[in-house]
Amino acid sequence: MALIILGIIIILIGFGMGRSDVNFRRFAGVVRIVGLLVVAAGILVSCIVQVDAGQVGVMKLFGKVQNDVLPSGLHFINPLLEVEKMDIKTQNYTMSGVHDEGVKQGDDAIRVLTSDGLEVTIDLTVLYKLLPSDAPKIVRETGLDYTDKIVRPLTRTKIRDNAVYYEAISLISNKRDEFQQRIFRSIDEDFKKRGLVLEQLLIRNITLPQSVKTTIEQKISAEQEAQKMQFVLQKERQEAERKRVEAQGIADYQRIISLSLTDRQLQYEQIKAMKELAASPNAKMVILGKNSTPLILDAKEK
Repeated sequence: MALIILGIIIILIGFGMGRSDVNFRRFAGVVRIVGLLVVAAGILVSCIVQVDAGQVGVMKLFGKVQNDVLPSGLHFINPLLEVEKMDIKTQNYTMSGVHDEGVKQGDDAIRVLTSDGLEVTIDLTVLYKLLPSDAPKIVRETGLDYTDKIVRPLTRTKIRDNAVYYEAISLISNKRDEFQQRIFRSIDEDFKKRGLVLEQLLIRNITLPQSVKTTIEQKISAEQEAQKMQFVLQKERQEAERKRVEAQGIADYQRIISLSLTDRQLQYEQIKAMKELAASPNAKMVILGKNSTPLILDAKEK
């Protein structure tokens, strides 16, 4: 379009030179021809539009959005058409409390109230993309700044609306996945109505109030102490059981010995000892008494 305007200006200058003195009049025809060539080049350039990979083109004629969408590639169009190029690749929008980590500078984390009345801070990343067929609808109804008009406010609102159904502790423990799936379904439904596709919702971090953190730490410490005491008591019970079994074994042994040591058994053991003594090469002295156990003395000279 700029070349067309420039060419028209050159043509007007050529006509102006034709009405001037003789020195400029002879160049008027050349200037007009140059102007025509510039206009022709401008029209040719305006007719050719290149849409890059991962983009679609939305055409507008005097402000009216056309329903046809230009895919990626080279296109020959009406030079009066204006083409808005829109990204259809996966995009991400991060809201974080860490400086320079999110799209917005500074603390952009989402602060929500839970069912137990506590304020929880959530860092979140939204992965989404534009539906190519709905690109004209977005340009017509929302504009090119759909991220600030749809993605950001809708996501923050849905998270706040759904957080009230959960307690603060459950959001970082057993209910985290359920909470993430719930807000995903809620946001995805509204995105589709506006020509967007929600690919993934990533809860990066959930920060609890300091008072809740302190309570959790105390609870964990108490649980660890209780587990340690349970271990000590279990060990003591095992030691007591070991001693009881040992004492029972000794008692059973003594009982068995006392029952088995009869007169006949003792006499048998005495005969065995005498046989071993008789087989010994050393000199022995045996003193026998009435109704008593023989006394054996070693008579070997020392």
